[in-house]
Amino acid sequence: MRNKLMFTGVIVMVVCLLSTAVMAADFSADMINTARGKVFKGKIFIGKDKTRMETAEGITITRMDKKVVWILMPRDKMYMEQAFDPKKAPATSEKVDNEVERKLLGKETIDGKPAEKYKVVYTQNGKKETIYQWIAAGLQMPLKIAAADNSWAMEYKNIQTAKQPDSLFEIPAGYQKFVMPTPKASMKDILKGLGQ
Repeated sequence: MRNKLMFTGVIVMVVCLLSTAVMAADFSADMINTARGKVFKGKIFIGKDKTRMETAEGITITRMDKKVVWILMPRDKMYMEQAFDPKKAPATSEKVDNEVERKLLGKETIDGKPAEKYKVVYTQNGKKETIYQWIAAGLQMPLKIAAADNSWAMEYKNIQTAKQPDSLFEIPAGYQKFVMPTPKASMKDILKGLGQ
């Protein structure tokens, strides 16, 4: 479970970076993620202020409009809920939040589509991070994004632009909310923590 949650956290962060250009247009695509030497495949659906990622690990729905992230566990018909920080919401251009530098490196073909490759520097938690973006000509959206240190990458394939059904971005009927249990502390531990 911990590995699933860690992987989901990485994917949510990457999708926020990747989705910066695509929130203005609804689309669906196959998604290929590489992180820590492993390849994960899935499907992504983008609607206005909404994203849905489906992977073998589960389903993640991000609702910027409701400031919430739902992590669905279909096998157990359960979901977890996390707050979504609106400051991290994707913008409606290819620009990355807190971007400080963008440099065109040249042109490449990604999944049969012409794209311009950019080096992008942005700040996160007071630290500079560098990524590469491949922006599709005419679509003004990233087909691929990768960390400069090759620690992760994400690519969209088979992009289909069309309005996505609202039901994709809701918790399915019959799902129960899962709450992480907190360990119980004894009265002795509480008093010790208070210096008693």
